[in-house]
Amino acid sequence: MLLNNVDHHDLTVITRPGAAYGDAVNQTLIFPTEWEEAQRDYPILFRRSEDGRLHSVALLGLDRDENLFLDDGVWQARYIPALHQRGPFSIGIPRDEEGGTGEPMIHVDLDHVRVGRGGEGSPVFLPQGGNSPYLEAVADVLRRIHAGSQANDALFAALDAEGVIEAVSIEIVLDDSKRYVLDDFHAIGAEPIARLTGDALERLHAQGYLQPAIWALSSLGNVPHLIDRKNRRLAGA
Repeated sequence: MLLNNVDHHDLTVITRPGAAYGDAVNQTLIFPTEWEEAQRDYPILFRRSEDGRLHSVALLGLDRDENLFLDDGVWQARYIPALHQRGPFSIGIPRDEEGGTGEPMIHVDLDHVRVGRGGEGSPVFLPQGGNSPYLEAVADVLRRIHAGSQANDALFAALDAEGVIEAVSIEIVLDDSKRYVLDDFHAIGAEPIARLTGDALERLHAQGYLQPAIWALSSLGNVPHLIDRKNRRLAGA
């Protein structure tokens, strides 16, 4: 439903993280516009969908429904992925009769578990009808999601064309000897990056894609930190 300050004047949204709100997941979709922030906390991996398109995910845990960054209602990271910040809101693109598109507009899911009417949570609108600081922050998140979804295919096409994306299988052994194998993923490879010619580097740089590739590659250094989180969780620390 299109958000407006008349029908939704008393809308409130619970903003705290929690399993009840869909945050207990071991991986979550992120967009290229998030890589700079996400690479400081999470391993960034890629998944290829059935139609062949690549998408990036932040790895949050090892077991099903496990978010190792979620602890007693607190998301313990410097950056929370945008899909977990947007709450019940999404972007809608109106179309006219001739097939043209208008300006992106904010829609709200009134059945979302975070949504209330005048109760617990952050108000969406101010008493006089203006946007609340919370809604302004959500609008920024939605703009980031929209820009990232628009940039996704071109970025991955360029990285794929230069041969820097490779299939990966990550083997993890915990302190208690439990073993995990993370397969069906792709990632930016250190060796393919190192083999890039000057022309290839220049092409990626000119398109603005070289730095995101470095961010995604650097993010793989977070795998040991994720393992440490898992070991501490198992040890009850």
